[in-house]
Amino acid sequence: MSKRSWALFAATLVSIIYGVTFTIAKDVMPKYVDAFGFIVMRVGGSVLLFWLISFFGPKEKIAKEDFPRIVAAAFFGVAFNMLTFFKGLSYTSPIMGAVLMVTTPMIVLVLSAFIMKERMENRKVLGIILGLAGTITLILYGKSLINATNASLGNLLVFVNAVSYGFYLIIVKKLMDKYNAFTFVKWIYTFGFLMVLPFGWGEFQAIDFANLPTDIIWKIGFVVVFSTFLTYLLNLVSMRELKPTTVAVFIYLQPLFATIFAVSLGKDDLSLVKLISAVLIFVGVYLVTQKK
Repeated sequence: MSKRSWALFAATLVSIIYGVTFTIAKDVMPKYVDAFGFIVMRVGGSVLLFWLISFFGPKEKIAKEDFPRIVAAAFFGVAFNMLTFFKGLSYTSPIMGAVLMVTTPMIVLVLSAFIMKERMENRKVLGIILGLAGTITLILYGKSLINATNASLGNLLVFVNAVSYGFYLIIVKKLMDKYNAFTFVKWIYTFGFLMVLPFGWGEFQAIDFANLPTDIIWKIGFVVVFSTFLTYLLNLVSMRELKPTTVAVFIYLQPLFATIFAVSLGKDDLSLVKLISAVLIFVGVYLVTQKK
């Protein structure tokens, strides 16, 4: 398998894992673990795994001038990203959360235009407008009657998370070009853990570990090991061979996997508002990503 084929396979596997995570994490929150307490476990467990595996990786020293970029990647890719996503997911439904995440590729293109000075075409601008129209429709009107306590706030937080992740994809690319993934990812998660700890420590202490059902413990383990540790490694592998916008494109697969998984388990339903919003978003995404 070529390096590019492996990168594409890794990106696809990430989409499958994230698609399943929408429903699995929803089973844990907020009944057994509140959102920010879950993040402390997720990031804390991943920090241990990343440091452990780094001892078997290449030995590189990070230049002092690169630490501000690592701190920024930790903020946008770990702390702010996870805090808004998990809190949003605890309020909204799995399908709406997944559909909102497909705005990330459009956000990456917008950020690239402002940060990297890439030229934006009229077709892409139209796609962004359509995609945002679908997103706003979900935020304001896409209230689910199933498994959503505050859909409007939840959808808004998931959208903010998508913006944060867009910043992360652009920031981390330069680190990928300079260092091996094992060299800096442990630092990204270390700084990220320090950032989320003040927000989630109280909720973490409130967890009744002694009475957690066995299936919930397994689901927490899945989110820590697969949805966090493994997906971040796979994302870094794919980003070494692919452009940030290409990696972001694979987010389009997440709603498909999330919808199949959630509906098959009876965790969510499909409504006309969700379908119309999804069509607007996917048409926008199509216009943005098509080449001439």
